[in-house]
Amino acid sequence: MALNNMYGARLPQQETMVGAGVQLLLLALLGTAIGMGPAGWLTGLAFAIATWAVLTRALRRSQPRSFGPANRVTLGRAILVGGVTALVADSFQSSPPVSLLVGLTAVALILDGVDGKVARRTGTSSALGARFDMEVDAFLILVLSVYVGMSLGPWVLLIGTMRYAFVAAARVLPWLNGELPPSMARKTVAALQGVILLVAGAGILPYDATMAAVLSALALLVWSFGRDIGWLWRQGGHGPAEGNPADRRSPVDEPARELVGAASGPVRSEG
Repeated sequence: MALNNMYGARLPQQETMVGAGVQLLLLALLGTAIGMGPAGWLTGLAFAIATWAVLTRALRRSQPRSFGPANRVTLGRAILVGGVTALVADSFQSSPPVSLLVGLTAVALILDGVDGKVARRTGTSSALGARFDMEVDAFLILVLSVYVGMSLGPWVLLIGTMRYAFVAAARVLPWLNGELPPSMARKTVAALQGVILLVAGAGILPYDATMAAVLSALALLVWSFGRDIGWLWRQGGHGPAEGNPADRRSPVDEPARELVGAASGPVRSEG
């Protein structure tokens, strides 16, 4: 029995190794196709190693019986995000093919709506899977904000860093760890960030229109965070929030620190 458990625990970790191998293959293909420079290679390799290390540690702590179909979809998205990250890093030295960057990003954004549905339909929703999904989303937005910021200005980084700043603030202000009721507006604003940054990065709109679109995305994000922070402030971080307790979401249920160090935290349904 112990040997069976040990073998079962190794299977999910083997899938992360396969994912790392596929990430390296994608980097090799990108390097061959566009002649990617050292910055792109090093950043892509760092992303692959970090993803493999974080997932392996999380899997060892949670010891799931299998990696699960939804997590495979999310891992595929992470591989695409690794490719986007390498291209953006390489863009500091030479402009990458916009069509390639947009293509990888578009597929990653489309698949964002797939892994959660797969998890619910297969009954494989988990805290680890939800956090993995959220971290991939957040990192993609951060990378896109870096890319768009090179043409519009460093203020665009506010979009990519706002969530990480909130997580950091929650370490100091415990009331920010309070639970939030579900909100379609919050989900819509989050989804719009990726779409607008993708359109901005594609360069298909005039400069003024692109500037207005990204400013609108930032304004919506500030409004969304501000509304949630105001709600948490009124609650004072004490007592249950209004609404269905089973549907509550905490904004700090999603940070990288939980994916790395707390696979045993509260479960949040994926999607």
